[in-house]
Amino acid sequence: MPTTPTSSAPTSSLVRALAGVVGSILVAVALTIIWVARLSVDRVLYVSGLGADGEPTARWFEVALLLLVAGGFSVAWAARGMRSTARLLALWTPALSVAIASSLFLIASQVPCTTGCPLPVGPTFTWQDLIHTSVAVLAFAFAAVAMLQTSFVKGRATLRALSMIAGISTAVIAAAGGILSLLQFRTDIGSILELVATTVGMGWLAILGLATAHAHRAATARSRDGVRAPERVAARPMAPTRTAPTGSLVTVRG
Repeated sequence: MPTTPTSSAPTSSLVRALAGVVGSILVAVALTIIWVARLSVDRVLYVSGLGADGEPTARWFEVALLLLVAGGFSVAWAARGMRSTARLLALWTPALSVAIASSLFLIASQVPCTTGCPLPVGPTFTWQDLIHTSVAVLAFAFAAVAMLQTSFVKGRATLRALSMIAGISTAVIAAAGGILSLLQFRTDIGSILELVATTVGMGWLAILGLATAHAHRAATARSRDGVRAPERVAARPMAPTRTAPTGSLVTVRG
């Protein structure tokens, strides 16, 4: 008795594709808010400073981080199963790295730095600044790891190349900005470097969501074609067979 193919696999791929697109949109909106907020301030200010206590941009910065968190979790869910081919980077998936980074940004959104975002050392030490600074640094680190992991996945040459460039540039630029902040030297340049690193990281996350959505849509199309092909074969009418005429010829000899 013929069986009807199940549609659960194409449906799952379609849902994950939708999650990737939605996640990318949320991340793009979050990045736009951060840029608008930064351009509205006419003084040297690191990205975290946009959300500091008393800043007029604090509320918008919190909204941007929450959108980033939601978008990050959505992209991570869509990209689960993707794994690096490099042994050290394959200890866990890029999706897990993105999810951890998103969780850390969630903490950063709810524990902003104090006014001026001072370094949590010396007389300016506060637990609030220590928590915010620590989780922000770790979030950037896990985001960079996710990029490097993705740069070694199987297939997807374009995504691999973009991930490698984004991972290296984010790590280097963010580290340079952080060092300038620690040294309290040319913080004007350091704040720009941090904004650039933030832009690269969030831009990569949006690209990952779109690339994942494209891959799942392609998988859905292949699954549907695989289901329809047997149906077309079964519905094809059979060509009539010709049979030689039969009859009996009897010769009677008298």
